[in-house]
Amino acid sequence: MRHEDIQTGEGISFVMPVLNEIGYLEHAVRSVLEQDVDGPTELVLALGPSTDGTTELAERLAAEDPRVHLVHNPQAHIPVGLNAAIRASTQPTVIRVDAHSELSPGYARRAVETLRRTGAANVGGVMRADGRTPFQRAVARLYNSPVGLGGGAYHGGTTEGEAESAYLGVMRREVLDEVGGFDESIRRGEDWELNLRIRQAGHLVWFDPRLSVTYWPRESWWRLARQFHATGAWRGELVRRYGRRNSIRFFAPPALVVLTAVAVIAGVLQLTRVLPVAVALAAAVLQLPVVVYVLLVLAVALAGVGIARGPRSLRERLWTLAVMPTMHLSWGVGFLAGVLRGASDTVDTSRLGTRNTPLP
Repeated sequence: MRHEDIQTGEGISFVMPVLNEIGYLEHAVRSVLEQDVDGPTELVLALGPSTDGTTELAERLAAEDPRVHLVHNPQAHIPVGLNAAIRASTQPTVIRVDAHSELSPGYARRAVETLRRTGAANVGGVMRADGRTPFQRAVARLYNSPVGLGGGAYHGGTTEGEAESAYLGVMRREVLDEVGGFDESIRRGEDWELNLRIRQAGHLVWFDPRLSVTYWPRESWWRLARQFHATGAWRGELVRRYGRRNSIRFFAPPALVVLTAVAVIAGVLQLTRVLPVAVALAAAVLQLPVVVYVLLVLAVALAGVGIARGPRSLRERLWTLAVMPTMHLSWGVGFLAGVLRGASDTVDTSRLGTRNTPLP
């Protein structure tokens, strides 16, 4: 189904869930308010129970600019906050924004033009991760790499066209109303599930590589591990609910976890000479994929294989040795747990009780 009724000059509502983002919120809000569009704009912040001064900062930003509005999200769940912000907004085009992101100049204008040109119901672009510290830059490079989070078009695709999902999303309100908004029972992966229902309703989801959003990853190893474990668990929950409508690439990290566990067990049994010779040889074959993966991690860290170009400090290369398996194994362990027992009690705690260093 194509929609061609968006007219130049119609307004835009930006919606942003916020929790413990003292170091990022002001930059994210500024990137929204500086968008050059023809019609009226508003930004609705859905405030979770922050403990780092984010709420006070949001109140100051709202007092300084009448376009900024506040709603409360006491549960701190992203889809709940998004729905509350959408209900409080008024314009026919809704653009989701993350407090850990910054929109590129001209993002909104180009996105609305793409909505009009393609007749799509939802449009997304490229998530370009960036970092300030060696750790964060290592994470960002892997976000942007085929060997890190590669696979989805929004991690570096260059060809415009129909898509499975859309990063953040520039959406027609009428379609959001039609499909019922975000599913509030899903804590992570809510955008993928929403886009699945949009496509099932006969609408088009579109990827436009001209649209770019800067994303700032987690600032520490422990927060990154918690984030990826929660994300993997909820992807496992989505597999329980929707089966093979999930892309095959989502099954690679859990396969790595299983192979690693088998390789470790087989290695211990070999060292203790418990296994017969023939079984030990078969176990060695099972260990080969893990050995290949370890060599891949070393190659990525030391030689930059598959990573965006640019200078890499020694600390950044060393962090890559830790970050790449952390992302894959944390996600994979979470996925297996989500598939086996569901993810209804899994919460992403990576932003709870944090104090982020302000961006320059």
